[in-house]
Amino acid sequence: MIIAAHQPQYLPWLGYFHKIYEAQAFVFLDNVQYEERGYQNRNRIRTKDSWIWLSVPVLKTEQPYPNISQVYIDNSQDWNKRHWRSIYLNYTRSAFFKEYSGFFEDLYSKKWERLIDLNIHLIKSINQFLGIDKKIYLESQFKINSASTQRIIDICQALKADVYLSGAGGKAYLEEEKFQQNNIKLIYQQFKHPEYTQLHKPFLPFMSIIDLMFNHGPDSLKILSGT
Repeated sequence: MIIAAHQPQYLPWLGYFHKIYEAQAFVFLDNVQYEERGYQNRNRIRTKDSWIWLSVPVLKTEQPYPNISQVYIDNSQDWNKRHWRSIYLNYTRSAFFKEYSGFFEDLYSKKWERLIDLNIHLIKSINQFLGIDKKIYLESQFKINSASTQRIIDICQALKADVYLSGAGGKAYLEEEKFQQNNIKLIYQQFKHPEYTQLHKPFLPFMSIIDLMFNHGPDSLKILSGT
């Protein structure tokens, strides 16, 4: 079985969903350290002139770098109204806005407490919209206490996976020999960002997956996967 794993991100980019699509099972790394100014609480959407960040404000904690499952949203700010307004204003004229707008309007009308709950709900829902049907697990289900490469090895063994699909960035930090020693094949994601029609020109890559969805609807998975 081929598995992949990643931290739950907010409105992830295309490559995140390509990795889920290429794997047979996907594990949310819900026991990892929160990355400040990373993609766990923000992502980019296309605008008429360029792009903007949509950032979910989070509460400061006594711990400088808490576990992502311990990060709470700062609901004293009207971030959800701002995000929905930004999405509405920048995508209301896109070809498939009506197909998904109800879901996002409802999502942003709710009060979310933990960042991880918001992110996982978004990712699972977008999987359904795209037509990606894969088994999803939480790392915390397996009570793994190791770190770095050994953490990934332990996750693979818990799921009896013989292949681990890593993002291309994994080449910089994964200890490849450990996979060989444990009879697990390590492969790296081969993702070429597609160029597709956006509402505005020129084409800008590395936007949130919603940019593709609002512009191409049911063809999004074909574009994403290159099939």
